[in-house]
Parts: sequence; C-alpha cells; structure tokens
Amino acid sequence: MKVHGTRSHARAAEEDKVLTRKQKAAESNEQEAVQSPKKPKPENHNTQINGRSADEIAAEFEEFSKAIREHLSIQQMREILEANGQDSSGPVFDIISRCQDLLFYGPLERCPVCNGNLEYARTRYKCTGFYSEWSSCTFSTKDPPRKQEPTKLPDSVLKSPVADLIKKYQDPSRRPRRNLVIINKPFTGMVISLTGRLSRTHDYWRKEIEKHGGKVSNSVIGVTCLVASQAERERGGSFKLAEAMERGVPVVSEAWLIDSIQKKDPQPLEAYDIVSDLLVDGKGIPWNKQDPREEAFESLTTELKVFGKRGVHKDTKLQEKGGKIFEEDGILYNCAFNLCDLGRGLNDYCVLQLISVPGSCLHLFYKKGRVGDDPNAEESLEEWENMDNAVKEFVRLFEEVTGNEFEPWEREKKFQKKPLKFYPVDMDDGVEVRHGGLRLRQLGAAVAHCKLDPLVANFMKVLYSQGIYKYALMEMGYDPADLPIGMVTTFHLKKCEEVLQEFIDKVKSLKETGHKAEAVWSDYSQRWFNLMQSTRPFILRNCQEIADHAAAALETVRDITVASHIIGDMSGPTLDDPLSDRYQKLGCSISPLDKGTDDYKMIQKYLDRTYEPVKVGDIEYDVTVERIFAVESNALPSYDEIKKLPNKVLVWCGTRSSNLLRHLHQGFLPAICQLPVRSYMFGPAIVCSDAAAEAARYGFTAVDRPEGFLVLAIASLGNQVMEAKKAPEDTKAFQDKKIGVKGLGRTKTDESEYFIWKDDIKVPCGRLVPSGHQDSPIEYNEYAVYDPKLVSIRFVVEVKYDEKGVVMDTEE
Repeated sequence: MKVHGTRSHARAAEEDKVLTRKQKAAESNEQEAVQSPKKPKPENHNTQINGRSADEIAAEFEEFSKAIREHLSIQQMREILEANGQDSSGPVFDIISRCQDLLFYGPLERCPVCNGNLEYARTRYKCTGFYSEWSSCTFSTKDPPRKQEPTKLPDSVLKSPVADLIKKYQDPSRRPRRNLVIINKPFTGMVISLTGRLSRTHDYWRKEIEKHGGKVSNSVIGVTCLVASQAERERGGSFKLAEAMERGVPVVSEAWLIDSIQKKDPQPLEAYDIVSDLLVDGKGIPWNKQDPREEAFESLTTELKVFGKRGVHKDTKLQEKGGKIFEEDGILYNCAFNLCDLGRGLNDYCVLQLISVPGSCLHLFYKKGRVGDDPNAEESLEEWENMDNAVKEFVRLFEEVTGNEFEPWEREKKFQKKPLKFYPVDMDDGVEVRHGGLRLRQLGAAVAHCKLDPLVANFMKVLYSQGIYKYALMEMGYDPADLPIGMVTTFHLKKCEEVLQEFIDKVKSLKETGHKAEAVWSDYSQRWFNLMQSTRPFILRNCQEIADHAAAALETVRDITVASHIIGDMSGPTLDDPLSDRYQKLGCSISPLDKGTDDYKMIQKYLDRTYEPVKVGDIEYDVTVERIFAVESNALPSYDEIKKLPNKVLVWCGTRSSNLLRHLHQGFLPAICQLPVRSYMFGPAIVCSDAAAEAARYGFTAVDRPEGFLVLAIASLGNQVMEAKKAPEDTKAFQDKKIGVKGLGRTKTDESEYFIWKDDIKVPCGRLVPSGHQDSPIEYNEYAVYDPKLVSIRFVVEVKYDEKGVVMDTEE
C-alpha cells in the first residue's frame, strides 16, 4: 500500500470548546441583558457571603486553587470527585479544574434536563450528557445547582497539608457562590505572547491582559497566541514570530486584543490571523467564524467538490486521469457523512471513496473536517494494489465513522444513528446542478446556438444556469462544498420529512416547560441538521424558524434535486444546443406573449392593481414586467380539463426561481407540513393569492440579478369554499372533500373591480384595500387547494425588481 499524500491540521481549539456564531451572539446578548451600563450597587450584584465582593472571592479562589494544585496529587483529586459522585475521567487539566470547583463552591448536582454531568466551561457550566443518539445536551447555566450536603473527603485528603483549608469550605452554609456574570474576563486561562512595536507599549498590554484574566509570556512555547503588528510581518518578522510559525502558534493582530476586551468575549483567532498566507498550507477562516456577507461571497465562489453518487471528489485530481467510483456487485463505494452536535460544537463532514483509475490500482480517498473550514480538513489518498484489501479498509472506515455495518446500509438502507458518530447522506446517481448547470461563460454561447425562440432560450438559460441554485442554497445555508445536498435520494428526502413531522408533532403536544422544553427544541434541531448539512446550524426555537429553515428549505432542496436530474451535466461545450435538448426533457410548452394581446394587457393590469412595494430591510422594491410566457405543461391539467371545473379563479403563486423548473416539469406540490405561521397555516395545500404583492416576496433569482418570476395559475376551489381568518386546526376534512379555503387577509382586493376573463374564470383584479380583518395572521387573501389536479399553471411573468426612488442616470 502506498500513501500518495496526507493533509491534517490541528483545530484552533478543542471541539467541545467551539461555539457557533449564533451561539456566541446569543451568549453576548445574554451578557448584555444582565449587565447594567452603570456600576452595580454592591448589595445587588458584587456582594456575596459576609459582604465580600466577587473580586475578593475570585482572588480567594485563586489562592485556594494554587494550594490544591501544590499539595494534592491527581489520584487524590480523582478520589474526591468519585466520592462526591462527579466525573473523574478525562485530561489532567479537566480533573484539576473540576476538583478545585467542587472543593471551593461545592459538589454539582446532575443536569436537570438529561441527568448528565455538569462541567465548568470558562464562561458558564455546561452539560456533558446526551438527549439522544442524535444530540448532546445543550443545557448550560451560570448558576448551576449544587448539593446541599457536606463535601465527602477521602482519608488520604484528610491527612494532607491542605486538609484544614479544605474543611473550611466543607459546610454548604459557608461556601461562596460563584458569580460568572460579573467576572467576565475574556483571557481567562490564556497565555499570550507579544512581539514587535504595537500601538500600545508591551507593559500596557501586559497589565490589560492580566486585568482580563490572562497571563503574558516572553516565550512562544505553549502560548495561546502571539500578538504582532502587520509591520512586523512585512519586515520579515522577528525570531519570535518565526518560531511561532514553525510551532503552529496562531499569530494575530493587535485588533484581537482590542475586540476581545470590548466584546467581553475572546474572538476567534482565525479571523485575526496575519501570517497564514505565508505558510505552505495557509489556513482560511471557517465560515462559522466569518461575517455572514463574507461567508456568502466565499460560498458563491466555492466549487462543488462532489456532485453526485458517481462523482470523483475534486481534491483527488483523479478525474483528470479517468478515475471512476469503484463498483462491485451493484454497490458504489462512495459515501458522504454528516455530524452535527451543537452540544459539542461539532459540525463536521466526512467523504469516503474507492476510485478505480485505468491502468492503475484502486485509490482510497478519505476526507474529514469541519464544514466551511476546508484548509484544516484531514485528508488522505492511498493506493491499494489488492482489491479485496482496499474494499475491507473502506468497510472498516465506514464502520469506524458511523458505528454501523456497510452492506446493510447500501443494500437495504438499514442504519442506526450512534452518539457522536456520523450519519450518511444518501446521494443520488447523477450530477448536482451547482456543478452541472450552465456556467457564467457558457450562458451567451448556449443561447446563441439554441434553436428555440430567443425569448424562450433566454428564459431557459436562467433556469438551467448554476447561479440561481447556488444562491438559493447559500441563502439557506445548505451549500457545503463537499456534500451535494441538491442531489440526494428520495429515501433521504423522505427521512428528512419524517423527522420534520415528528418535530412538529412534538412541538404541538409539548407539555414540558423551561429547560425541558428547550431540550426538545435542541434535540430535534440537531436531528434536523444531522440530516440536512448546513454551513450554520443552530437551535430552532419557534414555529416560524421551523417553517423558514426546515420546511421551506426541504421543499427547495427537493425541487433542486428534480432540477439536477433534468439539467444533468451541461459543463461541456454548448455547440450541440443543450438548451433545446433540456427543453424537450422538461415536457412543457412555453411561448412568449405579444405585448399587444388581450392576455398580456390583462396580466399587466392585474399586476399593477394588486402590487405593493416589497420591503427588504429599509429598501422598497417596485416591479416592472419584462416579458410574459404562456405555459402548457404535460404534468398539469390541460386548459380544456380545468375550464370544466367549478369555481375557477386566476391567482398569483409565489416561487423561488430555483423551484420553478420543478413546478413546470411536475406541477405544484402541496405544502410539506402544517404550522401556525403564514404559508403553512393551511397544511398540505397549494396556496396562492389574489395579490401580486404576496407572490413577489418569493421572486428574487440571485444576489447579483434583479430579475424574478411570478406565476399565474387557474385554481378550482371546488363546489364549496370555506372562508377562514385563522389557521384551521384540522385540514383533513378539506382534503377528503376537496373543499377550497379562502384565507381572509388584513388587505383584500376590491371586489367591485373583479371581472370574468373567459370560460367563467374569475380574475380578482381589484385595488388593494383594508379588509376589516385586522386580526388575521395573513396580510393578503390566500386560496388553499388540496388537490394538485385542481391547479394548472398558465403564465409565467418575468419581472425586474427596481429599488424604489432610485433614478438611473443614462447620460454618457
């Protein structure tokens, strides 16, 4: 066996110390909430037992801890922990820290949520237990419960030189209370080294670092980081800087000290690095540590590295040599895995491939790392001359990372999630559209060689380009480069849907409160992000977040998967007219409307009357019609079929541009779940509106493109229409009887301006006016239809979003 090359970089901190950006923001907000901008009164916050301040108690604890370290052995500390029912395992540093906390402040009670062990983690106490095989416990507190009983001391400790000191705190009534709110020192436990000329003197920074809990060392051996100036780096660096780089010690700018002190929280070292680009394997900044705008830009420019079940990972460079995924007995040896555990700060991926290269041996590729932190990933590519041994090693690695056997998973999809083990993401056979769609440089050539009507060709160009799909996934945070989330199997999507429905059912029947309720949200959130790998997972805390970040995301991923199958691989030359070929696969007739036709004028009037500016932040957007397409899809009821149905209405449907291709290919699908929020309040229904303003909320195509699409469909509401201004508790009766529901919004269209288009199809083309239902949860009237056969897309309106109040200067 030969090893071609490996790459492995240590993490900047232990994984159980890593916090996501959202968790850090939550902690920061919590700290700001409990801290007054004014100096706290001694009797309220800074006074503990017998009138001693928090600073005095902290100093006393430091002296106590020093004595414990000097006079008790690690074995004695383990005995103390065991005698008081505490965890005595782990590294020496953790044992010392636990023992000092126990002897001074008292033994900790078990976690009130999962009955696990609580442990001090610098700014708070956190649980080290598990809710389930999917998730660690995320319970944390600044004021943990402690046992109200005397501390139990082994005989060996009672004979030690510090026995009298320890006995002083044995009685619960005499123990101080640990105040973690006031003692907020960002450099606690850190050793920092300084070099070169900084904006402040070294003596100034030494005092500031020590004031905020840290220590300063003249050496770089064993330090947390080295603080240097940009000028120091540009001059070639001092001996100390060179030694830090050789030892892998992070070298950061002075801004790290300033920001950490101002924000009262140690900032990520990676974001302040000033020398990584000088190293052979320069470290990038992980996405969860970046500003979201920078993360979005980096994500959009990142190339997908695995684009389907048969795709050879780009990092192997074996696709250039004709490499293919090894297949034997119907099994493809290609797996991608995900592990999201917010309690441990884990958001990792793993890729395992066995690759055959013509005229060469089998190659085993293994890559594992944190999502969005590619430079620090562990990676290896090994050559195996013996095929059986290569397969055995692949199987061994699968079992190591998942705790499951390989063949039952690949053949029958039998799999049991294990704590802190990876879960496989079932990739489908094909090419994900982020790789296979038209690239930017191909777009013009593809249209130029297309035999379709030029307007239709340009429409197809948008739907078959990479851009809208990349942006949609990036916007939702489901765009990891090493996992093709837009090319997963029906089985995997079904598993996601099952977990989502379990989540919703559990939330609806939730009887627990407080920490117990938080545990339910945390557990299911972690289950969700184990199935749907995200660049920024977090704990979902309400139904709106479930709707936005789980239900809507799943529907979009489902639709992008369908688009990936239609588009396939268009990365090659465009001379063979790929747009016409994919147009035939779409199974849909699309033709542009002439601006002089009655239908075009009717749609323009309908849009003008029922549109209100879309507000994004502080900016309002108007829309202008670019062009309108008439649509006839083989998957939808034909016009002759739909015109025979009762109670027909022409309504607007909102859609992401990334979802539109599937709508045209397969028709609308009902909402994936029922939630007490807008868009999902009517349950598994197709929901449209008589206001273009409602549909326009969904219409942006990409971050750099102001075009979008609105859909007009004919919907039959059936023989009976129910009006509702709140979410129905049970929609099953509507589904069974095919009853249409009209949701009454706070704003309605003026009924006096309605008209009949043709074949008794009503067009609710009235100006928007207050409805008198100001207590309604929805803004505009909505129409819910429970049978997809009662809805037929007739027009797609391409619009351009214009920032309101901005006048473009067209003069030279």
